[in-house]
Amino acid sequence: MPPTAVIWSLLVFDDKHPLYNSYRIAKRIAIGIVGGSVLVVGVCMIVLPGPAFIVIPVGLGILGIEFAWARIWLKKVKAKAQAVTKSFNNRNGRGDSPPPGSPSN
Repeated sequence: MPPTAVIWSLLVFDDKHPLYNSYRIAKRIAIGIVGGSVLVVGVCMIVLPGPAFIVIPVGLGILGIEFAWARIWLKKVKAKAQAVTKSFNNRNGRGDSPPPGSPSN
């Protein structure tokens, strides 16, 4: 096999490559460790000083790359954040009215 073919086979991991299964497992482990660490740091920031409400969705987003349960939790967190934002805007009189100066229908 020519050297360029060997290098190309190492760069392209399709399902026929002999290391494809090992690559998938290593990728899943790496994403789990990084995402899990970010998520744990975010949960710790709930009681410690820090932006927990930013870090937790970032950790779920990283985990969501590989895990379906994290995508489901991230959707729930997004829906809850939108509901809280809408409630806050309605309470402060910002509702769904158009911005000042815009033409109304």
